[in-house]
Amino acid sequence: MLGGWLKMSAITGEILTFSQEKGPDVKLRVFGDEFYSRYETEEGYTVVYDIDLGRFCYAYLFKGEFVSSGVDLSHAPPEKIWRHLKESEQVRNAKFETRYAKMSPPVPPYQPIATIRTYGPNKGLLEGRRLSEGNIKGLTILVQFKDVKSTVTREDVDNMLNGENYTENDNFCSAKEYFRLMSGGKMNYTNEVVGPVTLSKNRRYYMNHLLVEEALDLAIASGVDLKKFDSQDEGIVDAINILYAGQTQYIGELWPHNYFLELRRDSMKTHFYMLSSLGRSKEDLSIGTFCHENGHMLCRWPDLYDYGTRDGDFEKSSGLGYYCLMSAGNHNDRGRTPSPVCVYLRYLVDWCDNVMCLDKPGEYQAVHGEYNKVLIFESRKPNEYFLIENRSQLDLDKDIPSSGLAIYHCDILGSNEWQGGTPTNHYQCGLLQADGHLDLETNRNMGDEMDLFKETAATAISHSTLPSSNLWDGSESGLTISNISAPGQIVTFQVGTYGVSPAIQAVTPSIEERGIPKHAELIKIIEDAQVKIDEGLEKLRAIA
Repeated sequence: MLGGWLKMSAITGEILTFSQEKGPDVKLRVFGDEFYSRYETEEGYTVVYDIDLGRFCYAYLFKGEFVSSGVDLSHAPPEKIWRHLKESEQVRNAKFETRYAKMSPPVPPYQPIATIRTYGPNKGLLEGRRLSEGNIKGLTILVQFKDVKSTVTREDVDNMLNGENYTENDNFCSAKEYFRLMSGGKMNYTNEVVGPVTLSKNRRYYMNHLLVEEALDLAIASGVDLKKFDSQDEGIVDAINILYAGQTQYIGELWPHNYFLELRRDSMKTHFYMLSSLGRSKEDLSIGTFCHENGHMLCRWPDLYDYGTRDGDFEKSSGLGYYCLMSAGNHNDRGRTPSPVCVYLRYLVDWCDNVMCLDKPGEYQAVHGEYNKVLIFESRKPNEYFLIENRSQLDLDKDIPSSGLAIYHCDILGSNEWQGGTPTNHYQCGLLQADGHLDLETNRNMGDEMDLFKETAATAISHSTLPSSNLWDGSESGLTISNISAPGQIVTFQVGTYGVSPAIQAVTPSIEERGIPKHAELIKIIEDAQVKIDEGLEKLRAIA
């Protein structure tokens, strides 16, 4: 079984160990995340947990939904049960939406009118109360079960969350230092760690019963004053982190998650909470997933990867892969050196006071680790723009797959569940991969060596390169970048055209080889036709 901090996002086919109330532990292959999951035996038979029998049983499909056959895994599978069963799209969507809705508070009856650069009140962020500046104190409750205890101490967790020069277990820094660094000193996030408190029942019970309320009441009974965790004096607890004893349980209410829950205690009420495990020992402690989930809770950052469900295609994509904390970057170096928060999300929460517009031709430089600065090329659309960032493999970037200049195509009205790349359905923040491949969009990997722009004197990106700097509707944005220097602490580059030739693409695969959806092939045909039309018009003008 994996340690407590290794996974909090999707699991695709990993074999994990699960306990049974009335049977021995079993090994199952897991597919899914905290919103929707399914389980198979190592032989590929789909199973469900039968609460009445207290065991995992082989599953039938009934009206598109899994039901227990009543035959547990100590027996051979019943006749006419097929391997790799999947629930219908309607059932999967319904189950996903039920749990996904728990991430956000109820929508208020009134929504502010959109203003320029702010489409709706959230500006590309998740709905809900945002706390991204000032002194913020979270409550972290360590929990153990009647039958499962932990060797991880309160001091171990306190050091990981609040330490000034924390490097234990090869962590780059503490969670507090990570947020201070990302925010340019704007956010001072500390946690008071309490416990462990001991729950009244065995661990198996809490797979079907949420433990949050019992854990909170035990913490209050031990002397915790919730008013200490209300930085805005609004009667709301800013953040609750609940870490349970033992290895992570990827099932039911113990699957690590981040939800909204309102519990009233005297004059205070809860808001967002995160639940995960402590792991088997202090050696499992790492900051990556804690920072990722608190990024949801406090900053209201969305996940920058595709759940593979809500966009209607059930095809997952990698989003920003290992290049952002809020994609898969929280897992870099086993969570000990998580990726920085990408400049797009830092910009959305106003952490970038130093804004440099790339609206004039000339030479610019991108300094690595200058997290309070944004290099932006604005288009004629207030919601769509390009951001430039130095992502050389230094410091928190040491474990990302590539090294060099990152160019992001951003649209606050997009979603990283939309990998199609059409004018209406496209990423909220997409990395323009320098090799022209769409490996992140097609879920081929979480990033590779050829993703970022390295040293070149040629034109790296323009309206006619692959990838291009065109807007999502296919029109030109006007952005041209050339003369990029080698990766390092400072990367220089030229904005505007100066007679340089487009960079030769070492690999320019066909649409079929890239695995681009068919609608992209249609767009390519249209673009080629437009080029021919333009050429014809030029000839007509010459004749005239």
